[in-house]
Amino acid sequence: MKTPTGRGRIVADKRNFDQAPQKTQKQPPRRSGKPPKRPRRGNVVTRGIAGFVLLIWRVIWGSFWRLGLTVALILFAASFYYYTTLPEPAALFDGRARGSVTMQDSEGRVFAWRGETFGMVSADKIAPVLKDAVVATEDKRFYRHLGVDPRGIASAIKINMSEGRGPLEGNGGSTITQQVAKLLCLGETFDPIRWKSEADFEAECRKSSIWRKIKEVPYALAMEAKYSKEDILNIYMNRSYLGAGARGFEAAAQRYFDKSAAQVNAAEAAMLAGLLKAPSYFAPTSNLQRAQDRATVILGLMHEQGYLDDKSYAEAKASPAALSKAAAARAGGYFADWVMESGPGFLTSETTEDVTIKTTFDQRVQRAAERALKRIFDEKVAPGSKAQAAVVVMSPDGAVRAMIGGRDNTATGTFNRATQAKRQTGSSFKPFVYAAALDQGYSPNDTVLDAPLTINVRGSGPWSPQNYTRRYLGEVTLTRALSQSLNTATIRLQEIVGRDAVRRVAQDFGFSNDLASGPSLGLGVSESTLLAMTGAYAGIRNGGTAVSPYGLVELRIKGDDQALIGQVGGMGQRVISQKAARELIGMMQQVIENGTGGRARLAGRPAAGKTGTTSSYRDAWFIGFTGQYVTGVWMGYDDNTPLKGVTGGGLPAEVWQAVMNEIHEGLPVEPLGNFAFDPDSAVPQVVSTTGDGAADPLAAALSEALGQPSPQAQTAPVEGGQALPDPAAGGGVPTFPAQTVTSNPEAAPPAPADGGADDPLTQALRNIEGVYQE
Repeated sequence: MKTPTGRGRIVADKRNFDQAPQKTQKQPPRRSGKPPKRPRRGNVVTRGIAGFVLLIWRVIWGSFWRLGLTVALILFAASFYYYTTLPEPAALFDGRARGSVTMQDSEGRVFAWRGETFGMVSADKIAPVLKDAVVATEDKRFYRHLGVDPRGIASAIKINMSEGRGPLEGNGGSTITQQVAKLLCLGETFDPIRWKSEADFEAECRKSSIWRKIKEVPYALAMEAKYSKEDILNIYMNRSYLGAGARGFEAAAQRYFDKSAAQVNAAEAAMLAGLLKAPSYFAPTSNLQRAQDRATVILGLMHEQGYLDDKSYAEAKASPAALSKAAAARAGGYFADWVMESGPGFLTSETTEDVTIKTTFDQRVQRAAERALKRIFDEKVAPGSKAQAAVVVMSPDGAVRAMIGGRDNTATGTFNRATQAKRQTGSSFKPFVYAAALDQGYSPNDTVLDAPLTINVRGSGPWSPQNYTRRYLGEVTLTRALSQSLNTATIRLQEIVGRDAVRRVAQDFGFSNDLASGPSLGLGVSESTLLAMTGAYAGIRNGGTAVSPYGLVELRIKGDDQALIGQVGGMGQRVISQKAARELIGMMQQVIENGTGGRARLAGRPAAGKTGTTSSYRDAWFIGFTGQYVTGVWMGYDDNTPLKGVTGGGLPAEVWQAVMNEIHEGLPVEPLGNFAFDPDSAVPQVVSTTGDGAADPLAAALSEALGQPSPQAQTAPVEGGQALPDPAAGGGVPTFPAQTVTSNPEAAPPAPADGGADDPLTQALRNIEGVYQE
């Protein structure tokens, strides 16, 4: 048998020739690396939907990681940018555009602050318990995160949503680092062109929005990269606002506890940390109990987080933080506001430096005045009454010692009725009419007629002043006319000495230049502030020298020894002679001893003063003085509603007495320096028509000048401003016919200066014969 090639079989083949030939096995097909395709199942629609979903997923996933990469790059770029712009930490501690004013009383003790006070503190010097309180309250994972805490943000959003608020309303979930970013306004600085005030700028910075929250993240990351945790905490504790004008924990510790932030205990630290949530609401000066309750919550957090052991926690809860005496008193708010207004603006309200002002303020006198005013209102004024009061206490040289501008003594920045309210002065103006007369040479024992009077005012017609009691006493001394506050006698005296003279004296003592020009001038129709009135009375008390009320003694930059500004105000020019002043003091002393100001009498201490009541009882005044103090009291309504039966000799005199008794406690009795007036020591002048003209040549001359007879009068003692019948005469006080004077001041001669050629009689005759006009 041949092989396929044609050759014979080989041996092996021969051995198996008897077997059937085997078929050649085929090699299996080579498999590819891909799995075999499964047979397609389902219809075309199902396969189309599945393909579309797969495509969308691939697009979303691709977009997601691309977006994530883009966000990461942007975040890195933003963080790097902020990193390069961040300054050294110390440059960020004080970010105020304005400075502050710290006020000291007359003994050098701090009693008030204005603006935002600041005191730098560093983390290595601050009390450790205070740092623990801040971290426990604001960011318990502060030392573990990198500036942003996703857990905190998620938790805050969950809480806000569960309470029905928006995700960014209420709890913000911000870390301390993010809060610092907000305090720094993300590196933006105050621009006066864009914002009206620093407060508006800060309000804009603190607005919560998604975009601002987003920008906080890279800024916080940049700070975490550049600053240490202690640096960030330092910035936070120096820039946080903590109420009552305190910026930073050092200023707040000084403001509330009168100690450094390095010295606070656990209870005080908890109270300070509690202010971060709502500084004005939780400020201990606003509501101490509320601040203490908040501090208890903070102590609980500190205990839970291990910052306080059981013993320290119990001790802190048992001894809550209390305010310092100065902070608790909150005295001098109205006084401090007045000093800020009276000083130069660039060194007070608009200062860019921290300044210290030493003042004339006396905290003891202020507290005494506040107690006295409150007691009288509690005892004598109906509950709920809106009647207001103001009190000013000063030394005779014009140094203001206390000031109450309204019944709310804790207010600041509110309407000050002692310095801003201009009200009619009423009879409290009368001493300046008598001052003009005494300075022209008249004597307290000279007599003037108290009788009905009519003055024809050109352009207005007849004007007839009346006494408060509608009774007239006839011929009275100047002393009695003032002590009984007799209107017609005062107007007669004014017309005799000349209105120009009265205006000059009043203006020189501190009244404004817009005094009335008509005959009603002497009855106090012009307006003045209580501060100006009290200052004018101080001029009488000190012997006739005008004073300018002042509160600022010296102003200096904080930390400097050299004063930039010295005393502003004080003694000025002489207005009336010392003799005239001492005589006037004696006359005003009779107002309290025997006149309308009897309720102001001080036991065992000489005092002088004058009551004042305006028409329809809209204003009631009492202003007076002792050897040590000059005090003015005003009462009335802000809307000019009439007081119900209140006169200057009533409640204002009682308030004055209560204030003076309080502030004089423990002080020696000082004489007023007045003369004792003896009716027989001098021959009095008659300065108006009264008595028997034939028996008295001077009276006859005056009667002839007026062209009217002068009735004979008998006067009776007066008690409490009421004219009583004279038991010895067996009858009442006589009435008198009205006298008429035509008014035209243009023809009135000027008042003679000291040492002038005209004697008092000649001047009186000239004035009576003249024509007057309002």
